[in-house]
Amino acid sequence: MGNNRSLAWSSAANPLQEEIKQVFDRFFGDTETDASSVVTSQWVPRVDIKEEPERFLILADLPGVDPNAIEVHMDKGILSIKGERRTEARTENERYSRVERAHGVFYRRFALPESANPEGISATGRNGVLEIAIPKRPETTPRRITVQ
Repeated sequence: MGNNRSLAWSSAANPLQEEIKQVFDRFFGDTETDASSVVTSQWVPRVDIKEEPERFLILADLPGVDPNAIEVHMDKGILSIKGERRTEARTENERYSRVERAHGVFYRRFALPESANPEGISATGRNGVLEIAIPKRPETTPRRITVQ
Protein backbone atom coordinates (compact mmCIF):
# COMPACT_ATOMS: atom_id res chain seq x y z
CA MET A 1 0.00 0.00 0.00
CA GLY A 2 1.14 3.51 -0.73
CA ASN A 3 1.26 6.44 1.62
CA ASN A 4 -2.36 7.62 1.57
CA ARG A 5 -2.44 10.54 3.96
CA SER A 6 -5.51 12.76 4.02
CA LEU A 7 -5.33 16.33 5.17
CA ALA A 8 -7.72 17.56 7.82
CA TRP A 9 -9.48 20.78 6.90
CA SER A 10 -9.95 23.48 9.50
CA SER A 11 -13.49 24.63 10.20
CA ALA A 12 -12.40 28.19 9.44
CA ALA A 13 -11.20 27.15 5.98
CA ASN A 14 -14.32 25.11 5.15
CA PRO A 15 -17.40 25.99 7.25
CA LEU A 16 -19.71 23.90 5.02
CA GLN A 17 -17.66 20.76 5.70
CA GLU A 18 -17.78 21.44 9.45
CA GLU A 19 -21.56 21.95 9.35
CA ILE A 20 -22.03 18.69 7.41
CA LYS A 21 -19.77 16.90 9.94
CA GLN A 22 -21.89 18.20 12.84
CA VAL A 23 -25.11 16.99 11.19
CA PHE A 24 -23.65 13.51 10.56
CA ASP A 25 -22.16 13.36 14.06
CA ARG A 26 -25.53 14.19 15.64
CA PHE A 27 -27.37 11.72 13.41
CA PHE A 28 -24.96 8.83 13.93
CA GLY A 29 -24.39 9.52 17.62
CA ASP A 30 -20.84 10.90 17.82
CA THR A 31 -20.03 11.48 21.48
CA GLU A 32 -18.26 14.73 20.62
CA THR A 33 -21.53 16.41 19.72
CA ASP A 34 -24.31 15.91 22.22
CA ALA A 35 -27.25 17.88 23.56
CA SER A 36 -24.88 20.17 25.48
CA SER A 37 -23.41 21.67 22.31
CA VAL A 38 -25.18 24.15 20.12
CA VAL A 39 -25.39 24.20 16.33
CA THR A 40 -23.69 27.61 16.22
CA SER A 41 -20.54 26.16 17.79
CA GLN A 42 -17.59 25.81 15.45
CA TRP A 43 -15.96 23.31 17.79
CA VAL A 44 -16.87 21.48 20.98
CA PRO A 45 -14.44 21.44 23.91
CA ARG A 46 -14.10 18.14 25.76
CA VAL A 47 -15.40 18.14 29.33
CA ASP A 48 -15.35 15.93 32.40
CA ILE A 49 -18.16 16.24 34.94
CA LYS A 50 -17.35 14.92 38.37
CA GLU A 51 -19.59 14.60 41.40
CA GLU A 52 -17.98 14.99 44.80
CA PRO A 53 -19.70 14.85 48.21
CA GLU A 54 -19.96 18.64 48.53
CA ARG A 55 -19.95 19.82 44.89
CA PHE A 56 -20.08 19.11 41.18
CA LEU A 57 -16.98 19.87 39.13
CA ILE A 58 -16.89 20.60 35.38
CA LEU A 59 -13.44 20.50 33.76
CA ALA A 60 -13.31 21.80 30.18
CA ASP A 61 -10.23 21.53 27.95
CA LEU A 62 -9.74 25.01 26.47
CA PRO A 63 -6.07 25.33 25.44
CA GLY A 64 -5.37 28.55 23.58
CA VAL A 65 -8.46 30.30 24.97
CA ASP A 66 -7.90 33.34 27.18
CA PRO A 67 -9.67 32.64 30.52
CA ASN A 68 -10.77 36.28 30.67
CA ALA A 69 -12.63 35.84 27.36
CA ILE A 70 -14.72 32.87 28.57
CA GLU A 71 -18.33 33.57 29.55
CA VAL A 72 -19.99 31.37 32.17
CA HIS A 73 -23.70 31.96 32.81
CA MET A 74 -26.29 30.33 35.01
CA ASP A 75 -29.97 30.76 34.14
CA LYS A 76 -32.97 28.64 35.21
CA GLY A 77 -30.89 25.58 36.05
CA ILE A 78 -28.82 25.71 32.85
CA LEU A 79 -25.08 26.42 33.04
CA SER A 80 -23.66 27.86 29.79
CA ILE A 81 -20.02 28.17 28.72
CA LYS A 82 -19.17 30.33 25.72
CA GLY A 83 -15.92 31.56 24.20
CA GLU A 84 -13.69 31.61 21.17
CA ARG A 85 -10.32 30.24 20.18
CA ARG A 86 -9.01 32.73 17.66
CA THR A 87 -7.41 31.60 14.42
CA GLU A 88 -3.71 32.37 14.19
CA ALA A 89 -2.72 34.84 11.51
CA ARG A 90 -1.35 33.02 8.50
CA THR A 91 0.54 34.35 5.54
CA GLU A 92 -0.32 33.31 2.01
CA ASN A 93 2.96 31.48 1.42
CA GLU A 94 2.63 29.18 4.47
CA ARG A 95 2.01 25.54 3.66
CA TYR A 96 0.55 23.07 6.10
CA SER A 97 0.65 19.30 5.75
CA ARG A 98 -1.98 18.92 8.49
CA VAL A 99 -4.46 21.23 10.20
CA GLU A 100 -6.27 19.60 13.15
CA ARG A 101 -6.67 22.23 15.84
CA ALA A 102 -10.17 23.66 15.84
CA HIS A 103 -10.71 27.40 16.01
CA GLY A 104 -13.73 29.61 16.33
CA VAL A 105 -16.65 30.00 18.68
CA PHE A 106 -17.73 27.29 21.13
CA TYR A 107 -20.86 27.07 23.27
CA ARG A 108 -21.84 24.34 25.73
CA ARG A 109 -24.87 24.03 28.01
CA PHE A 110 -25.46 21.74 30.96
CA ALA A 111 -28.68 21.15 32.89
CA LEU A 112 -27.81 21.10 36.57
CA PRO A 113 -29.55 18.77 39.02
CA GLU A 114 -31.87 20.12 41.71
CA SER A 115 -29.16 19.49 44.31
CA ALA A 116 -26.87 22.11 42.68
CA ASN A 117 -26.65 25.48 44.43
CA PRO A 118 -26.45 28.18 41.73
CA GLU A 119 -25.49 30.88 44.25
CA GLY A 120 -21.99 29.59 44.98
CA ILE A 121 -20.66 28.73 41.51
CA SER A 122 -17.02 29.64 40.86
CA ALA A 123 -14.85 29.32 37.75
CA THR A 124 -11.09 29.40 37.26
CA GLY A 125 -8.93 28.96 34.18
CA ARG A 126 -5.46 27.48 34.53
CA ASN A 127 -3.10 25.65 32.15
CA GLY A 128 -5.73 25.47 29.39
CA VAL A 129 -8.40 23.93 31.62
CA LEU A 130 -11.55 25.72 32.79
CA GLU A 131 -12.67 24.46 36.19
CA ILE A 132 -16.23 25.24 37.28
CA ALA A 133 -17.15 24.31 40.86
CA ILE A 134 -20.86 24.06 41.65
CA PRO A 135 -21.65 23.54 45.33
CA LYS A 136 -24.45 21.23 46.40
CA ARG A 137 -27.38 22.37 48.48
CA PRO A 138 -27.44 20.95 51.99
CA GLU A 139 -29.49 17.78 52.08
CA THR A 140 -32.78 18.08 53.85
CA THR A 141 -33.79 15.17 55.96
CA PRO A 142 -37.41 14.13 55.87
CA ARG A 143 -39.29 14.71 59.08
CA ARG A 144 -42.61 13.53 60.33
CA ILE A 145 -45.27 16.11 60.93
CA THR A 146 -47.77 15.35 63.63
CA VAL A 147 -51.39 15.82 62.65
CA GLN A 148 -53.44 17.38 65.43
